[in-house]
Amino acid sequence: MLQLALGGLSGILVGFILGLVGGGGSILAVPLMLYLVGIDDPHVAIGTSALAVAANALSNLFVHARKGNVRWPCASVFALAGVVGAYLGSTLGKAIDGQRLLLLFALLMIAVGMLMLRKRNAAGDASVRLSKRNAPALLGLGAFSGALSGFFGIGGGFLVVPGLVAATGMPVLAAVGSSLVAVSAFGLATAINYASSGLVNWPLAAVFVVAGSVGGIIGARTSTSLAQHRGMLNIVLASLILLTAAYTLFRVL
Repeated sequence: MLQLALGGLSGILVGFILGLVGGGGSILAVPLMLYLVGIDDPHVAIGTSALAVAANALSNLFVHARKGNVRWPCASVFALAGVVGAYLGSTLGKAIDGQRLLLLFALLMIAVGMLMLRKRNAAGDASVRLSKRNAPALLGLGAFSGALSGFFGIGGGFLVVPGLVAATGMPVLAAVGSSLVAVSAFGLATAINYASSGLVNWPLAAVFVVAGSVGGIIGARTSTSLAQHRGMLNIVLASLILLTAAYTLFRVL
């Protein structure tokens, strides 16, 4: 019962961060599953987190879609390519020793934290459309982001958002909303792969999903009022990710 309660608390936190800043928060799901909720097997933590993050991203997607922040054609091409990458990446991840996977995960968290400290440029082309010019970049960056997402069982928003901006030139706000299409698809593909091997804790995932949906709605609504402080929010989240990475390295080593 305590484990489920802690899972709900973790879900609220991750969902809130996803709704608030659009990406980066889902990378905290695996460490929370391991060190707060108390899951012993890193692979089960990854599989369960992937399912929960996919569902949370989907609920946040509805909020952003109603606000007109999703560029569906571009997001769909990116997500379709990424699903293939996510399945291949998750297959490779299952074959790697859990502790070694956690070590690589901690190193990834450090990279994510450093990337989040970089200031985002809010400018962009709001009228961007899917075209022959940006389709190859969407496919390539989508496949790469999906592979990394599947390998580590994360949402991958920290890669998807800049990937969409680089491929199409869309504004960051549109990229944040559109990224949730890919994050949902990546997480679902990874979760299905892990579930086929019995590496998903279903009751915990259900609690995480419900709580994360609530946190996501609160976070998305809060993001509008805190838009002028988005840079500071990214710094706080990046610092939290770096601290979590340090703790994960300590536990693994």
